[in-house]
Amino acid sequence: MQAALHGKTVEIRLSKAAEAALAQRSSPLLVEMELLFSCLLRKRVHFLEQAGESVAVTDKLSLRLHTLMTRHCAASSVHGETPSDDFPIQNVQAFVPHWLNIDFRKGQWLGEFGY
Repeated sequence: MQAALHGKTVEIRLSKAAEAALAQRSSPLLVEMELLFSCLLRKRVHFLEQAGESVAVTDKLSLRLHTLMTRHCAASSVHGETPSDDFPIQNVQAFVPHWLNIDFRKGQWLGEFGY
């Protein structure tokens, strides 16, 4: 499956378990791909119940890219939470990933994305 995000195509790969879990939902799942700019670049995938600014992929799945920048460089920003602000990007299309993998195991959504 594919989605257009900021004018770029993202290939979305769902495991069989993810397909089954999505089919059982009564409301869309919002998948947020997060890029955190700090000393290092951190990538995370968040699965959110509430709707927000996003692109509808199907009636059960929505997608968005969220970019952040830490207020200061700290080793804790790699694994923990650190104060950060939204980081607007001039050419957001350059940061849209090529692919997104979504799985559902032991009652938990799992995801990764890449370039």
